[in-house]
Amino acid sequence: MTHTDHHSKPDSEPIEPAGSGLCVCMLASGSKGNCIYMSSGNTTVLFDAGLSGVEIERRMKSRGLCPQTLDAIVVSHEHGDHIHGVGVLSRRFGVPVYIAPEAQQSATARLGRLHAVHPFECGISFAINDLSIHPFSVSHDVAAPAGFTITSGNRKIGLATDLGIATAMVRQHLKDCDMLVLETNHDPYMLETGPYTWPLKQRVKGRTGHLSNEAAKNLLMEVLHDRLAHVVLAHISETNNTPEKALSVVTERIDHHPVRFTTAYQHHCSELIRLP
Repeated sequence: MTHTDHHSKPDSEPIEPAGSGLCVCMLASGSKGNCIYMSSGNTTVLFDAGLSGVEIERRMKSRGLCPQTLDAIVVSHEHGDHIHGVGVLSRRFGVPVYIAPEAQQSATARLGRLHAVHPFECGISFAINDLSIHPFSVSHDVAAPAGFTITSGNRKIGLATDLGIATAMVRQHLKDCDMLVLETNHDPYMLETGPYTWPLKQRVKGRTGHLSNEAAKNLLMEVLHDRLAHVVLAHISETNNTPEKALSVVTERIDHHPVRFTTAYQHHCSELIRLP
């Protein structure tokens, strides 16, 4: 049966990071800021840093995680809710930044001086110590948006948020993951009848916008396999969706599959999710 986490633990209860194996903490997820912590026990990386540097430090420390141990920040694309704290964290802790050249060029003023820059291209894997990272192209309204798969040992995690459609390439890369962070941005009816302007509604539901709950469910059904242990529902709109709707839609056809679901939130971080 599926297991669901409706609420994460309060920020006041520190959780010690795992000593070995991959672990993930959703520090923030949503249109006001995105940041994912990932560690193999030997290597620690942030995927995006869309909150202020101070807030990212606070959320890390609330989970017993140390900002001084960061080995890298990997940037998916240059929208503000993904890069707001990148520059300050890079400078404060001497952290190198991995970013597509097109994204860096577009966001130079907002990033400021970076400790070090390592450019990457979608389709070409790179390593950060014992983490092998493969960036792949997704459909979003920026120059070079990326999703990622991250491999350490025999464990693989897929990150797919900020994409309007799940292309064949996306499905191919997410096929054999042990864990997925998957966008469930909006409920189509709530978006259609909600307060967004017409152009913004068209952007969100378009091919370079964000995945709906239904689209996320269809993607999950295509990549579901016996070894998939954990799915995180991410980038949930506070205006056009609810965590309950996202969870209900995505899980409606897989009740007998032993996969655990966690909902990522905007205003507080998740538990530390471990893949031993």
